[in-house]
Amino acid sequence: MPSAETDPPHDDTDADDAAATPALYLLWHDPAAAPEGPLDLHGDAHPLADGLWLVRSGLTRSKLYHRIKRQLPEGTALACAPLADAPEGWPKFKGMAPGALAWLRNGPDGG
Repeated sequence: MPSAETDPPHDDTDADDAAATPALYLLWHDPAAAPEGPLDLHGDAHPLADGLWLVRSGLTRSKLYHRIKRQLPEGTALACAPLADAPEGWPKFKGMAPGALAWLRNGPDGG
């Protein structure tokens, strides 16, 4: 599974978003088109499978989508969907990467 950088970058384009309350997103990109290096997901993230991530980010859905889109080869299939960050809004899953449910339960503050 590809890795991801999860620390927010320190550039002016995200200065207004860094203080926003993190939102939970389901992010998918075609795993065959993964970049060589780790994706900058601008937040805390946990992989579910190749190309499939749960991401908590202070960015809006649009800004997160475009941030990931710019890191992938042109034309790569990509989806970014907001989720309610409470147990009733979490996706149901099985057979995914270990630790995803624990990551969700730990919340945006890590515990």
